[in-house]
Amino acid sequence: MYQTNTTDKTNVNKEVNITALYFKNRKQLVGYPKRMEYDRQEYIFAEGLRYLVQRGKQVIQLFDMTDGTSSFRLRFDEQAQSWTLVSISFARAL
Repeated sequence: MYQTNTTDKTNVNKEVNITALYFKNRKQLVGYPKRMEYDRQEYIFAEGLRYLVQRGKQVIQLFDMTDGTSSFRLRFDEQAQSWTLVSISFARAL
């Protein structure tokens, strides 16, 4: 029998501390979260994707990051210079 992992998605929508960044694209440095503190735990991201979403004149930066086990969606507010953890998807084996 073929088994796959499924995920349990939890909506969070809470401000978090990003304690380290890494940068991609040498011509236009783009910062990505590398380490996050949430709920008294530290998460270190292995890789991720960045999305730019435009709402009228406002541009929202969304990041889908993974630590190799779980997935995290983060939103960066440029004006407030703050990070929000939108959701976490924890993988679980069937």
